[in-house]
Amino acid sequence: MHNQNIPIFFACDNNFVKFTIVSLQSMIANASKEYKYHVYVLHTDITEEMQKKVFALKNDNFDITFEDVTDYLKSISDKLPIRDYYSKTTYYRLFIAEMFPEYDKAIYIDSDTIVQGDISQLYFTDIRDAYVGACHETVMIQEDVFGTYVEKVIGISRYNFFNAGILLINCDQFRTHFVLDKFIGHLHTYNFVVTQDEDYLNLICKDHVYWLDQRWNTEIFGEIPYPVEEAKILHYIMTSKPWHYEDCRFGDIFWKYARETVVYEEILQILKSYSDEERQRDAVSGENLARLAISETNREDNYLNRVNGAKRAKDRVAILKKIEEYEREGRFDEDVEDDPPSRMLAPDEIDYIQKTMSQKLKTKVAFMVARKFVRNLLDDKKMIIKEIKGLENFRNLQSGAVITCNHFNAFDSFAIQLAYEAANQPDRLFYRVIREGNYTSFPGFYGFLMRHCNTLPLSSNISTMKKFMLAVQTLLSEGHFILVYPEQSMWWNYRKPKPLKKGAYVFAAKSDVPVLPCFITMKDSDIMGEDGFFVQEYTIHIGKPIYPDHEKPYLQRVTDMMEQNAEVWKDIYEKEYQIPLSYTTEVKGAVTPNPVEG
Repeated sequence: MHNQNIPIFFACDNNFVKFTIVSLQSMIANASKEYKYHVYVLHTDITEEMQKKVFALKNDNFDITFEDVTDYLKSISDKLPIRDYYSKTTYYRLFIAEMFPEYDKAIYIDSDTIVQGDISQLYFTDIRDAYVGACHETVMIQEDVFGTYVEKVIGISRYNFFNAGILLINCDQFRTHFVLDKFIGHLHTYNFVVTQDEDYLNLICKDHVYWLDQRWNTEIFGEIPYPVEEAKILHYIMTSKPWHYEDCRFGDIFWKYARETVVYEEILQILKSYSDEERQRDAVSGENLARLAISETNREDNYLNRVNGAKRAKDRVAILKKIEEYEREGRFDEDVEDDPPSRMLAPDEIDYIQKTMSQKLKTKVAFMVARKFVRNLLDDKKMIIKEIKGLENFRNLQSGAVITCNHFNAFDSFAIQLAYEAANQPDRLFYRVIREGNYTSFPGFYGFLMRHCNTLPLSSNISTMKKFMLAVQTLLSEGHFILVYPEQSMWWNYRKPKPLKKGAYVFAAKSDVPVLPCFITMKDSDIMGEDGFFVQEYTIHIGKPIYPDHEKPYLQRVTDMMEQNAEVWKDIYEKEYQIPLSYTTEVKGAVTPNPVEG
């Protein structure tokens, strides 16, 4: 037997502890005998008589402790608002990391559960630096009224809202990022009334969730897409309680374990005495909850509206609303922000490759200034590069390549520049394709960088474009790299990949070089920017190069590379965000579901 203790937490009151006993009975029956487990029951009122019934489950592997949180609640009472939140057992899970500093991570589990799997497997899941490991809340996905609520009130996609009834808590991260303090701060500023503590936890942990296999929290609600035997944990959520309804789905599994406990007769009596009036009350409570969600969604001062109105720069809020509008209308290739006035770039104004000594000197100075600028962005946490994945795909390139990337920030090309430098390709240069107006009309410091940091401006002049195309082919044939934004438009902090234009793939096909598809995903950091939005943490994903197929006609090669690039981006998006890629674009009166971005 391993010496390591696996900490597991329940939170309940004297009325509900009998269901904790059933959950714990199932857990003990199916847990690996290779480990020791320490079960803590957080409470304020469980009697000694009921505690003795729980203690009866102790064995060589499982130790049990009742932890009265009354004193802890008193110790932080000065921080808590005058509400009854902190007296609700469901909120106790937020205290675990602070109350038990000896633990790096811990399992929290609701009492209305049956554990069919080996709980040690959940504990040893590597959730890296996520705050929690959790499963999707299927109610938000399957019931539009609740999905709309979390998107419009909390600002989280219905596809990225987790159920807080089974959590693998990263206690280190909870303490490092002051999750309890953030929770208390939100209690003072906004009263979430629909799923309450679950709303707060989702708000605080947004973008810092490790998504567990859904089998670890199989909610008895709606369709279950796998045999119930595969469920590691069954969760009888909302009013789906087998001790209230004889016809509760998979209630037989609950009763299988209940029969093995000393509280079986008590629970059976609850079922027998549950009245039609109480069942009617359950039905009404479900309807009331839906009405409450609608009411919160429609409130002018709901949480998201309040944050947008009070804390966030009005121009950024307006941009996000414009993005919603453009996505709905399918205007993906149009910018949502105004560019500076532009003028045409004439052919005699630029020599893309054969630069004069003066131009070469300006380029050298521009790169020195740009590197200092980027270092300052990184040092000041105004740009955060969390990770670069797939760097070997960059390093292994044996030829020039067209690099593609999603476009969501004026500085995102610097992120790709850093990936290029990390790939250590000193003899092969990195170029950026930019817009005509950014070269001819952009003022000041940024204009200087636009004109001199190995940029390749497009032009509305045909003769200039001929020079541009010749330069692109020459640079690629010499083994250099050219960054192209095939979406054409820049949408601020927009996380989805937008439809692609053919230009990048034309360049690659004509020069017979691969496309290197890069896609940057984002997470909220803990750092609040000057605009009232959290600074984003970037992860740069470098996909495998896409090569032109010489056996296919030229136009087919272009189309194939573009479609393969789109598929790579879609796969990265769906894997990283755990959201199906869909858009709100109206097509013949129909609107596709939309995962909210924030």
